[in-house]
Amino acid sequence: MSRALPKIFLATKFERSLHLDIMGEPIKKINIMKGHEPDLSAATYQIYDETHTMGNALRWMLMKNPKVEFCGYSAPHPSENIIQVRIQMYGMYRTLPDSIFRAIVDRTGFISIDKLSSLTALTEALAALDSLCESVEGAYKESLASGNYERWDERS
Repeated sequence: MSRALPKIFLATKFERSLHLDIMGEPIKKINIMKGHEPDLSAATYQIYDETHTMGNALRWMLMKNPKVEFCGYSAPHPSENIIQVRIQMYGMYRTLPDSIFRAIVDRTGFISIDKLSSLTALTEALAALDSLCESVEGAYKESLASGNYERWDERS
């Protein structure tokens, strides 16, 4: 009989990094905003405690995904550390009129459309961005440890 692992071992790196509020409850980092498609093929995500630095890097990483049709971000107000990321995925349902789409479904008897999730694209982009940052950090630390850099002392 296998024992269930404690929750902490099943948590992702993201879940383990959640901040706690005054009462010790986890603070929500990402929120799916109203107006999203039911299958999440298009959605706007609100990401807390992030600025343009993360927004632009995340948008760049998302646009490298060939399945992403559109991605944009905004910071609603300069005094809030919140960004909103809009992601829309490619799909036949977006390019065909309803009447043609229904005719294809009726004739074949099944839907062969790739229902791509913007949430999947977001998590993949966050993982790729995390991997990229770890790679850059490793190269920086390796270069720093080698001591092969120019030192400059400012004289007043």
